[in-house]
Amino acid sequence: MVILVLNCGSSSIKYKLYNMDAEEELSTGLIEKIGSSEAGFRYKNKNGIDLKETKSILDHAEGILQIIQYLTHPTLGIITDINEIKAVGHRVVHGGDKFSTSVLINDSVIQEIIKCFPIAPLHNPPNLTGIKECIKILPGTPQVAVFDTAFHHTLPDYAYFYPIPFRYFEEDRIRRYGFHGTSHRFVAQECAHLMNQPIETLRIITCHLGNGSSISAIQNGKSIDTTMGFTPLEGVMMGTRSGTIDPSIIFHLYREKKMSIDEIDNLLNKKSGFLGVSGISNDLRDVTKAAKDNSYQAQLALNICSYEVKKYVGSYMAAMNGADAIVFTGGVGENTEEIRELSMKDMGCFGIDLDMDRNITNMKTTRLISTDQSKVKVFVIFTNEEIMIARDTLVILQALK
Repeated sequence: MVILVLNCGSSSIKYKLYNMDAEEELSTGLIEKIGSSEAGFRYKNKNGIDLKETKSILDHAEGILQIIQYLTHPTLGIITDINEIKAVGHRVVHGGDKFSTSVLINDSVIQEIIKCFPIAPLHNPPNLTGIKECIKILPGTPQVAVFDTAFHHTLPDYAYFYPIPFRYFEEDRIRRYGFHGTSHRFVAQECAHLMNQPIETLRIITCHLGNGSSISAIQNGKSIDTTMGFTPLEGVMMGTRSGTIDPSIIFHLYREKKMSIDEIDNLLNKKSGFLGVSGISNDLRDVTKAAKDNSYQAQLALNICSYEVKKYVGSYMAAMNGADAIVFTGGVGENTEEIRELSMKDMGCFGIDLDMDRNITNMKTTRLISTDQSKVKVFVIFTNEEIMIARDTLVILQALK
């Protein structure tokens, strides 16, 4: 059973092609700078083909066609015919409070995705573009939406309600939704597997840290709290996002600095976080290097992030009456030993004991990084949202038979 997984951004398309009979990755690739005559195109397949090209790709339709053409190419391809693709799974960032699971896409699902445009303006529109183009290019092929927000539908009401007048929930559905749900779900399942225990018996804190970051408390296999909220801006500091701040800062910038709402929005979403504090970059590799070169602002950015991770881990241990495991994942969580070290430092009172040698080992693999004596196990687990999307798509496809 061959399934295509797509993740469409505003100017990018990431894809993976799987043979789900054995969960075998057949091909993977990326298109960047869509809308440009110098778009970057990356295509790899299991037979050893690895191509990097620069070409003109003016829209998502053209990009998806390029992907299909390479997948079915007589010498470069990995499948012989487009009809071998039995379904397409799409990452959709925001499903509002409508979708608690992945769903087969139809007209009503599309309308619900559109309703979420105002609260996910950077994500849902390109997600929907990818869906619509695939419907045109692969007519009759089932399309499945896998929502980042779905996993967090198990949050109790006291965790997802904001303490503002209740009518704003009733009228505008303003509440905490949470994001990165597909990643949190994957690494929590992998953690349970590594511990050889049923996920229904575990308390796991998952730290998805990257250019976008969120932390989740997962009890008995269900998300009970998470740091991102109504939008992906809330929570820990990120690459260019501020994370949680005093809301009155917005009023101050508006009144005293005469900034417009759009300018403040841009400031908090695109000019803050690691970029804003360090003054160097949103890329943690650059920030970490600068910190080692004695940049005060770069080290401050590392310290702020690590301190915020530590605080959320502590609060989620309080919420779950302890934890059995902590997981670091995402580009930063998987690859930045400094963040893991600083955020787990002096946590012995919680039963957390990081093994420094295991933590600094430069291994691009899932592994235990706590000591054997640590009551709370700490793991680095490389996330794989695409396989979760493919698995959900397969389940829905099988249900259609």
